[in-house]
Amino acid sequence: MHVLLIGSGGREHALAVALRASASTTRLTAAPGNAGIAAVAEIAALDPTDHAAVVAFCKAEDVGLVVVGPEAPLVAGLADDLSAAGIRVFGPSREAARLEGSKAFTKALCDEAGIPTAAYGRFGDAAAARTYVLEKGAPIVVKADGLAAGKGVVVAASVEEALEAVDACFAGAFGAAGAEVVIEECLVGEEASFFALSDGTTALALAAAQDHKRAFDGDTGPNTGGMGAYSPTPVVDAAMAERIMAEIVRPTVETLKRRGTPFVGVLFAGLMIGEGGPKLIEYNVRFGDPEAEVILPRLRSDLVALMLAAVEGRLAEAAVDLAPDTALTVVMASRGYPGDYVKGSEIRGLDAAAALPGVSVFHAGTAQRDGRLVATGGRVLAVTARGADAAAAKAAAYAAVDAIDWPGGFCRRDIGWRAVARERG
Repeated sequence: MHVLLIGSGGREHALAVALRASASTTRLTAAPGNAGIAAVAEIAALDPTDHAAVVAFCKAEDVGLVVVGPEAPLVAGLADDLSAAGIRVFGPSREAARLEGSKAFTKALCDEAGIPTAAYGRFGDAAAARTYVLEKGAPIVVKADGLAAGKGVVVAASVEEALEAVDACFAGAFGAAGAEVVIEECLVGEEASFFALSDGTTALALAAAQDHKRAFDGDTGPNTGGMGAYSPTPVVDAAMAERIMAEIVRPTVETLKRRGTPFVGVLFAGLMIGEGGPKLIEYNVRFGDPEAEVILPRLRSDLVALMLAAVEGRLAEAAVDLAPDTALTVVMASRGYPGDYVKGSEIRGLDAAAALPGVSVFHAGTAQRDGRLVATGGRVLAVTARGADAAAAKAAAYAAVDAIDWPGGFCRRDIGWRAVARERG
C-alpha cells in the first residue's frame, strides 16, 4: 500500500519510521518532509494547505492511506476533503478537530459530557476577561482559544501576569487564535499526556507519556512546544489509565458520535493528575510532539494496521502491544528558542549518536544544504533512547546528545527527573 504522510516535524519523522516498518507499506511518501524523513520516505513537493493538490496527488499515485501529522491541516478540513474524494485518511474531520482548534468548544463538550476539567470562563473582549481575572485572583491560566503552536497558554503566578496575557491575546499576539480567550482555574497535581485511538465508536488506549514544557532545567523559563518526554510515566498506572478512559476519553467519543461528528484518529488528552483523579486540561487531535518520539518506538503493533482499523471502524477487534521498557527523548533546540533564534547553523555527529545502542535521532527542523546538515527551526532534533528504566534511558539519551556537535543548539539536562526520582525511592 502507498502511504502518504503529511508533515515535517519530529513527530512526523517518528511516524515515518513506524509507517515504513509496517507489513502493509510498500511505498511511503512524505509532504513536505525533512532531512531525516528523506532517509525513509520519498519526498513530495506538496503544500498541505492546497487540499485539491493533495487529493490529485493521492489519485495519481494510488495512495491507499493518508496520515495527517500536524493539527493545522486537520482543523482546516483536509480529512473532510480527502474522505469526500474517496481517499482513506487517518485523522478527524474539521468539526471533530475543533477539540484542538477551539478551547471553548472543548470546555462546552466537557460541560455536556460531565468530563472533569478546570472551572473556566470564556471571553470575547478584554474588559470582561480582565474583570474575571481580578475577581478570581492568581494563580490562574490564560489561554488563546485557537491554535497557537503550543505557545498560547500562560500559567500566571500573579494577577499582573494574567492581565498582561489577556491584553497580549486581544492585542493580536497570537493572531486570530487570540480573538477569544478561555481563563481557567490553575489545577494542582502532575501533568501527563494520554493517547487513545478512536474509530468514532470504540476508543482504544494507546500509551501515556510525560512532557517537559518549560525551556530550561528545573521547569523554568517560557513555555515551549516541548523540550523532552518519556514513556511510560509512573503517574499513569493501569488503574489510572482505565479511569482516564472511563471518565474522559470514552465520554468524549460518545458525545461526538451522538452529535453526528464522530472522531476518527488519535485523541491526545493533556491531563492533570491530582488527589481527586484525572482532569482534562486540553485535547489535541494528533500525536504529540515530542511524545510521539517516545511512544512510537515502544509500539510493537503494526501502526498501519491500527490506523486502518480506526478508519474502517474495526478498533473493537484491535489490540495495542507496547514494549515494557522506557523510552526518553531530549529535544535539542536552536539557541534563543522559543524566542528569536538563528537559522542555518551546522549540525555534526548525528551518525555517531545514532550508532549508540538503543538510540534514534528524529529530525524536526533540519535541511541538507551544500552537503551540510543545518538547523532550520526552533526545535531541531529529538534524541531518543530506550532503556530498562527511566534512569537507563536518560543516561543513554544524554550520551547520544553529547555525541552531537552543534554549538548553535541547547537542551535541558533534566528530562525524566520525576520518573528517575521515583525509581530511586
